[in-house]
Amino acid sequence: MAPVNDKGLTRLKLGVLISGRGSNLQALIDAAADPSFPAEIALVLSNKADAYGLERAAKAGIATTVVSHRDYPGDKPGFEAAMDARLRDAGVELVCLAGFMRLLSPWFVNQWHDRMINIHPSLLPSFKGLDTHQRALDAGVRFHGCTVHYVRAEMDAGPIIVQAAVPVLPGDDDHALAGRVLEQEHRIYPLAVRLVAEGRTRVDGDRVVIDGPVPALPALVNPPA
Repeated sequence: MAPVNDKGLTRLKLGVLISGRGSNLQALIDAAADPSFPAEIALVLSNKADAYGLERAAKAGIATTVVSHRDYPGDKPGFEAAMDARLRDAGVELVCLAGFMRLLSPWFVNQWHDRMINIHPSLLPSFKGLDTHQRALDAGVRFHGCTVHYVRAEMDAGPIIVQAAVPVLPGDDDHALAGRVLEQEHRIYPLAVRLVAEGRTRVDGDRVVIDGPVPALPALVNPPA
């Protein structure tokens, strides 16, 4: 029987894929601890047995599993099939990538088409890949940020659900900028999951349409006049 929230509505079952410390996983754990949140974490899956995020999940009473890519040398299809099986066995309905440091094949992405989301530390489509904060500083941008998007076969591509922007400040280094961006990651990942779980996101080509009222936002200027 599917879990329900305090309004008697079913909660979307999440599978969270991690490779490391799991700080965004923790943001989702904290959000899902509220019975009114429309999703729950059914499984945390890691490709690394020593990932600290597994401890976070265990402390919260969440089921965990490890599918190590090292157990499938030269056999990416086997590795991904094993992950897919664990997720399906747990009844997962939405896969959330949260610092999962393995590139996924088109096969796996297609298995979870429009049912897998990722958080990336940049304002996509800018600065795909690694070292996003230093690259933003080197480019001289005035705003940086983070993005939650539906996953596509191309790395760090797919329809955008939520973004958050932070100003790049004088004297910033990559660590200071990364810290401010991470705070926003912890805000927007639960928000994106909520929008998906409430059925408010609709993929239209390369765009996500958000159903329901969305308030107008003021313009941001950096540096301020």
